[in-house]
Amino acid sequence: MNNILHIDSSVRFAEGESSSHTSISKSLGQHFIQTWMKKNNLTKVVYRDLANNPPEFISMDWLAAAFTEKGGCSEWQKRVLEQSDLYYEEVKQADLILITAPMHNYGMPAVLKAWFDQVLRLNHTFTFDLKRGDFPIELMLFGKVLVLLTSTGEFGFQVGGVREEMNHLGPHVKLLGRYLGAESFYEIGSEFQEFKDVRHQHSIANARIQIESLVTDLLRP
Repeated sequence: MNNILHIDSSVRFAEGESSSHTSISKSLGQHFIQTWMKKNNLTKVVYRDLANNPPEFISMDWLAAAFTEKGGCSEWQKRVLEQSDLYYEEVKQADLILITAPMHNYGMPAVLKAWFDQVLRLNHTFTFDLKRGDFPIELMLFGKVLVLLTSTGEFGFQVGGVREEMNHLGPHVKLLGRYLGAESFYEIGSEFQEFKDVRHQHSIANARIQIESLVTDLLRP
């Protein structure tokens, strides 16, 4: 894997900027990249902090441009799609996509959903043909790895956990990841943030250990 696309979505600061407002998910993302680069410093990393540079929400103008047949867009429509084109090219070039996200109201942050809405696009990440019957969508990107690093205020969102049915973050990202070309999906997270007790500290430490193990596995020949 020669190219990593690293997407952060927390509004909090990165590690070290302010101890009282440090983003746990961003911290885990930094740990992943630092661990990776120690083992393979030839990897190219493209980084986006969506909170500091939010994606635009899609609009009627965006839809009109995105659904215009290839080669038919006006210059104005091409400008409307510039951000989408840039995000798409970054995804297309990536071998591994690293997304970090806190759980917001049991789902993904708005900026991350906006990024997905800009990237997932007809004739770019999928095709649509009613001749295929009830399953008209076919994917266009393949062979990528998606890693999701999360932070939650409560706990028990994993499969079999007491809040499994309330988790609309991991399952949603995993589903949309298929349209990014992700054939492998890994999720690691910390819990108990709002409890501020030893369970929270243990959860962060365990997440960092899992990240180190995952990096080793992904880089194994």
